[in-house]
Amino acid sequence: MSVPAPEAEAVPASLPQDRTEPVSGDSGVHVTIVLPCYNEQDHVIAEIERICAAMDASGKSYELLAVDDRSTDDTLARLREAAPRFPTMRIMAFQHNSGSGTVRRIGSQQARGDIVVWTDADMSYPNERIPELVEILDTDPSVDQVVGARRTEEGTHKLLRVPAKWFIRKTAERLTNTKIPDLNSGLRAFRRSVALPYLRLLPPGFSCVTTITIAFLSNQHPVRYVPIDYAKRAGKSKFHFTKDAYRYILQVLRMVMYFNPLKVLMPLALWLLVIGIVKGVYDMVAHFGYFANNTIMIFVTGLIIASLALLADLIVRSRGDV
Repeated sequence: MSVPAPEAEAVPASLPQDRTEPVSGDSGVHVTIVLPCYNEQDHVIAEIERICAAMDASGKSYELLAVDDRSTDDTLARLREAAPRFPTMRIMAFQHNSGSGTVRRIGSQQARGDIVVWTDADMSYPNERIPELVEILDTDPSVDQVVGARRTEEGTHKLLRVPAKWFIRKTAERLTNTKIPDLNSGLRAFRRSVALPYLRLLPPGFSCVTTITIAFLSNQHPVRYVPIDYAKRAGKSKFHFTKDAYRYILQVLRMVMYFNPLKVLMPLALWLLVIGIVKGVYDMVAHFGYFANNTIMIFVTGLIIASLALLADLIVRSRGDV
């Protein structure tokens, strides 16, 4: 996938002019807040005011990276107009719409802070609590990611989303052997140095938050969950239930396969082998000396999947990043 090139922006004199070169954490900025903006013209400035007020009060050095994902309304114009009021804000403008996952990936790669915060610009997350998430990382070096776990579901298609998200979350918990209160919360803070190897795995859509959670958990990077309130979003939701729910569960399986393929393939292989053996015993009793064709197919299929699982695990272990 091609990487959208950010447009050049007029920035305050206090900020470096080259804003496209990745910068390490020695830039004097401690926290980078990545804020995807797509058709949020009516409330994006109010959200920025809320974030900056909270961060200013915390006394932590920060930058707010507002990324316009080729909005079709006046979001970018509002950001540019408000830029002089927020000296810590950098603006990136994509040349075509690429999805929130791409925004968060590029924003995290371009971040100058040691800690990266992801959130949304739709007024749904309590962004005034961002300093609290950052403080946990500052005071507890054993934690690598802090996630705002929502107490309620306030999104569209609620009757469909709740059971679908429950099923996907339980699947992820089973595959990662970890309790996950909220798999796809959009409000989180993490150590940039820990996340860098996994940023290339982020998909372009909403499931990027699921991906970063599973990547951390699969590699034993501690994740802490902080309960948060979740408000009904301002503006129109970009979530499409059928398409995005399918992508969520596919991404969960893909990520666990990437880090621990035995978790996905070996249970299926063992079940097929057990069924094949039991069916073979039945065939021997019912028709001595004869194995039904379906018995052989079940058993051989189990052997093939088990072999693939072991081969995939060998490839993962030899890759050197787990």
